[in-house]
Amino acid sequence: MKSIVIGVIGADVHAVGNRIIEYTLTREGYNVVNVGVLSSQEDFINAAIETSARLILVSSLYGHGELDCRGMRDKCNEAGLDDVLLYVGGNIVVGKQDFKEVEKRFKDMGFNRVYPPGITIDDVIDTIKLDLGDAS
Repeated sequence: MKSIVIGVIGADVHAVGNRIIEYTLTREGYNVVNVGVLSSQEDFINAAIETSARLILVSSLYGHGELDCRGMRDKCNEAGLDDVLLYVGGNIVVGKQDFKEVEKRFKDMGFNRVYPPGITIDDVIDTIKLDLGDAS
């Protein structure tokens, strides 16, 4: 069973969406390691190392995801997680910004997939399956 690490980064305490993501991914047959809310980059990375996770899905709803996620790819690489997939989604920046520009900034930071506010885990599940080689 493939492991996916999920959680809410930084000083964010939005737990409901995180639980929905956990439920959906578990239902789809993944081993979900939920580091919870108020999580640091290291919490995600350590959980990925411990479970040999192939994907880290970072949620942020309070607008400071860009600051909280900066340098995460480098830390993953330093920890030997060069091939781990990094997903991020939610309300990841402050204010109304052009999402294409936001997406580019996160991809430049090493995130593989970047999702805008309002996207649901059901909208993303096919991409997860594809990226993890589980698409039928």
